[in-house]
Amino acid sequence: MDASRESSLPKWRLILSVFLPFAAGYYLAYLFRTINAAISPALASDFELDAAQTGLLASIYFLVFGLTQIPIGVLLDRLGPRRVQGVLLVFAAGGATLFGNASSFPELLVARAMIGLGVAGSLMAGLKSIVTWFPRERVALANGWMIMLGSLGAVTATAPVDWLLNYVGWRSLFEILTIGTFAVSGLIYLVVPERVVDSQIGTSAQKPLTLWSIYSDPRFLRVAPLSAASIGSAWALQSLWASAWLTDVEGLDGQSRVTQMFLMAVGLSLGALLLGAMADRLRKLNIRTEVLLAGVGALFIVAELALVLRIHLPSFLPWSTVSLAGAATVLSFAVVADYFPREFAARANGALNLLHFGWAFTIQYGIGLVVGQWPSQDGHYPVVAYQAAFGLCVALQAAALVWFAVPWIRTLGRNVFGEPSGSLAGSGGSYIDGPILEAGAGGDW
Repeated sequence: MDASRESSLPKWRLILSVFLPFAAGYYLAYLFRTINAAISPALASDFELDAAQTGLLASIYFLVFGLTQIPIGVLLDRLGPRRVQGVLLVFAAGGATLFGNASSFPELLVARAMIGLGVAGSLMAGLKSIVTWFPRERVALANGWMIMLGSLGAVTATAPVDWLLNYVGWRSLFEILTIGTFAVSGLIYLVVPERVVDSQIGTSAQKPLTLWSIYSDPRFLRVAPLSAASIGSAWALQSLWASAWLTDVEGLDGQSRVTQMFLMAVGLSLGALLLGAMADRLRKLNIRTEVLLAGVGALFIVAELALVLRIHLPSFLPWSTVSLAGAATVLSFAVVADYFPREFAARANGALNLLHFGWAFTIQYGIGLVVGQWPSQDGHYPVVAYQAAFGLCVALQAAALVWFAVPWIRTLGRNVFGEPSGSLAGSGGSYIDGPILEAGAGGDW
């Protein structure tokens, strides 16, 4: 490690005072993100919400979360994750308090938006700390551990939250969440050591990294649509519409639905660690992480097609794949870490996360709009409504996957039909046009 990573700190202190506090913050973010699947029946009953309103209430979190990624990324790079994350979580605690005391749908929306703002930096703060402290070649594995521990929030949002709801109700549950959020905020602010400012941050890059330079980078443009379409859709489905599908389409009762959601959340947590370990292993074999990301995206499409076409499989199998796709941030953030300087890691991650959450908002709300075009019976929507909505998701994801694979398709065409002399392919035919496998080739930073 270089001096900017403060390698003098022992590993045990890095784990206890850096890694785990930010993992706790990301745990809260995941819990708040996915808790709507558990509380939406109670909210729909208490506030008489239809499918579109339910989708909007859940997705407003993604909208605010996404819109704040760029400014929070800049703040994280300039001020460090300790101060930024410690302050933001105070807003999340305030939103949890307002949500638990809301008396109308607009109040729920405002409270949900405050929560989204308050936890918007949780993942980026953790990733920034990893990029700062860990060797570059171990970033994917460390990301996997961070996301695995954080995604236990999704596990908590299933059976444990359902158990609490039966005893204390959703309003008291948010009082508990308020206390927990304040506690994690204080932990981060008081325990995490202040980073030493790297004097080279302002001069290490050959040119300033702006929002335009990120979004115009050809490598980013190739990877970002696939990452956003896969991860954003997975988040939108698991945090809300999986529960509705299991109830209306699969006909599961409350306990069976909670059990399957619990297993999906466990799959998400383990999937994050699995993908991080796989990326770490493949990297040692000189196979880039982008290849694994494409494989996860393709597998996700197959799983959704199995749901839409009603193929006779245990529903747990395709929905577990949905969970796995939601953990693919382990891969995409490791990819972005290779594309841009470490000193600007948070704003580069923020640029990508903006697309993740923007897509999640669009899909989660959009599914509600599509499903709402069919009349409900006793609060349940017909199978065809979900098939139409999910089918639209599949089409968009397939388009993103094809866009990502264009360089490979071109290379295959050259190998099959021949290559004009003097082409970039070279005599070995191993060059792949575009930025898919050659992360270090584009952009001079």
